[in-house]
Amino acid sequence: MNLQKEYKTKLMEAVKSRKIELALERAIKAYRRNVENALARHPHTQKLAEEVRKIKEESVGRMEELVKQAMDAISDSKGQVYLARTGEEALKIAEEIVGSNRLIVKSKSLTCEEIGLREHLEKQGNRVYETDLGELIVQLLGIKPTHIINPSIHIPREDVAELLTKVTGEKVPPDIPEEVEAVRRFLREKFVQADVGISGANVVAANTGSLVIIENEGNARLSTGLPPVHLALVGMEKVVPTFQDAMKVAEVTWRYATGPSPSYVNIISGPSKTADIEKTLTYGVHGPRELHVVFLDNGRCEAAKHPVFKEALYCLRCGCCLYECPVFAVTAGNFGDVYFGGIGAVWTAIVSGRIYGSLEGLARAALIGYTCLTCGRCRVKCPMKIDVPSMVVELRRMAVEKFT
Repeated sequence: MNLQKEYKTKLMEAVKSRKIELALERAIKAYRRNVENALARHPHTQKLAEEVRKIKEESVGRMEELVKQAMDAISDSKGQVYLARTGEEALKIAEEIVGSNRLIVKSKSLTCEEIGLREHLEKQGNRVYETDLGELIVQLLGIKPTHIINPSIHIPREDVAELLTKVTGEKVPPDIPEEVEAVRRFLREKFVQADVGISGANVVAANTGSLVIIENEGNARLSTGLPPVHLALVGMEKVVPTFQDAMKVAEVTWRYATGPSPSYVNIISGPSKTADIEKTLTYGVHGPRELHVVFLDNGRCEAAKHPVFKEALYCLRCGCCLYECPVFAVTAGNFGDVYFGGIGAVWTAIVSGRIYGSLEGLARAALIGYTCLTCGRCRVKCPMKIDVPSMVVELRRMAVEKFT
């Protein structure tokens, strides 16, 4: 089946799916209510978002410099740092760090999805468990995530109950609190026994080398705090100049991602350490003995120089745009590749240097781009005011130029 026919078939099947319609109808209503209420309670957020837009503009313009500064800061804190120019390089680095026959717990990371990190490590003989509840659901189902923040948003609770009943061997009813409790029991021993924990990061402060990870479930805290080795994969665009900048980015991200303040904001600057005996600094206490941070380029440096596509690098991955997108509302993550929606088309063009590289990559990105209505609802709601319609139009222009 050719690429265009395969994509069209997938979209049409999604449009006809009553399960997707039901799940998204519930989710979109809940999301909009939560974020509107949170913005009303915290009216400073919209002004703060304007400041964060300027921070991102500066950071993307200085991306290589800031990544170098962050790498130096992490090294000073006894972390180990790497710069991977391609997804393949990042996979090789991760493979060397992790080895084989390891138990791995992983928190949610779209950057890991971008390069297929979990699947690669599984091929090396490792057991890898997604620990975000939504990511675990799609992993157990053997399907792809369909939303940046809520990866199993298209799966109704009735299907989740059926899945968990099968996986755990205990009868799990279609009651959300009981489903959550079943997942808690299933993962608890995995956290304790894991050899390696894997994460991404929402933002990184260049001056301190601090990784900031926002979450509600507590799974990222356990994944990065219990295993003896912590491996973080971070896109270069996530680095901002200062710790204060990082906190501003974090607040805007969580306000537009879920609305209320998150349960946890994790700040990681190095492996665990103590100086409680004779003021002698020693590494590897209760937390990880090793911190490995891999910064990923994969087309980002090229995109940063592009007059139109550089705006995609300002994206906070809050997922706000998807809840406003009329196409996403009826297709879920079938409208996209690893990244979803109109901006997902641009990110498909960016990764692995596809803007100027692979024709197949450009063709895939163009198909997604032509699905976008360019209605602009995403731009209106986006905290960074990213001009997705203009980027999609440019992507279409490039595709026409390449293929005609």
